[in-house]
Amino acid sequence: MRKLLPILALVLFAVALVLPLSEPQTVEGQTATEALTTDMDAKTDDLFNGFGVKGTPIDECVNEPEPPTARGNGRFEDNKFIFSERETIEDGLGPTYNDVGCVECHQSVDVGAFGQQMEFRAGHITNGAFVDAPGGQLVHARATDARIVEHISTAETVKAFRITLSTLGDGFVECLANAALQNNVAAQPLAQRGTLTQVPVTEANNTLRIGRFGWKAQHASLVSFSGDAYLNEMGITNPFDGFGGRSSSAPDAGTHENPASTADGVVNVTFPSPFDPVEDPEDDGLDVLAFADFMAATRAPRRGPITAAVTRGDSLFNSVGCAVCHTRTFVTAAPGTLINGGAFAVPAALGNKIIHPFSDFALHNVGTGDGIVQNAGQATANQLRTPPLWGIRARNRLMHEGLNITIFDSIQLHAGQGTAARNNFNALTASQRNDLIAFVLSL
Repeated sequence: MRKLLPILALVLFAVALVLPLSEPQTVEGQTATEALTTDMDAKTDDLFNGFGVKGTPIDECVNEPEPPTARGNGRFEDNKFIFSERETIEDGLGPTYNDVGCVECHQSVDVGAFGQQMEFRAGHITNGAFVDAPGGQLVHARATDARIVEHISTAETVKAFRITLSTLGDGFVECLANAALQNNVAAQPLAQRGTLTQVPVTEANNTLRIGRFGWKAQHASLVSFSGDAYLNEMGITNPFDGFGGRSSSAPDAGTHENPASTADGVVNVTFPSPFDPVEDPEDDGLDVLAFADFMAATRAPRRGPITAAVTRGDSLFNSVGCAVCHTRTFVTAAPGTLINGGAFAVPAALGNKIIHPFSDFALHNVGTGDGIVQNAGQATANQLRTPPLWGIRARNRLMHEGLNITIFDSIQLHAGQGTAARNNFNALTASQRNDLIAFVLSL
């Protein structure tokens, strides 16, 4: 037996040497560091997180901004300028649209953050299933011609507004591995367990990945999200637009605008109609890359002042059950990890970073669902993605329709999978409830 021990030790040593070479190694979390954060103050130049090159602020009288030609090879200041540009009819704006630029909806308190703007979606129920309005579920607020301003009829019985979400820190969210989201949801109690969606990534030939962006978690990559928004919020066709306002999987992306649902019926407004003078695609995709890389290079929202009340409310947030869905902490995938169907490698600035989004990025039914179906099937009609709470101290219009202005009232709306947390909150003393609200408003 004694003779065998040295031999066994040698074998184990050899195995230890070979294993790192023969088995895929998980680096994630081993050397993780906190993600860089912004102080949520527009007067401070602290948005850039180190992804790519920062560059210098753009002065159009000196040099035009240059968009990236591939992800990560542009400059942050150029991308920020392009994100902030106002589109015109000559650029392809419309013919129906919601606003004239990304920054118009993403600016409070800094470029890329929240907005008070709302988009409107509508449809009806046929044989128990949600069906889009005739011209598409997204009903635009604006048009370049009065003849095509969109209207719905009384037949559209499902109607929902959705307020603009912040994009700050979304590069870190993009770099969360599927497994990180899956493991988190699997650990949730069955009654509160979220639904993760598999959605197409446009830049990877519509390869499926777990969704994480948008009120319905309808996008998994920032390029898909940007291309969709360029068409569906500004009316500008592009190779990544996922035509139709529903998903990113349309094979005819970039070839036509959304039809207009007018009072006189659905009107085709795409080029070469009298409503659209610009040939499609109106963007070659470079602006979309600039939008995506700007968002990817923004820092995550930083916490506000930590008072005694905030500290007391911190533990209450856990004990009443808020943290079940509003997950505090994730670690992004290791640098070099291929994500988005292999179309993007996690950069060093975004890899192995600890983030605190206070969201599980999963769909839940908490009694406030909008009835709209997008990528994930009819069962998700009344489910919404858990909105990240990071940065919530910088906004005062809450829930998906933006119709609530206090944390207390927002909590009271929670039902369904949020019932237990709401009831636990209501069982607290008035002082404890105030402490928990103080904690949320520190995020």
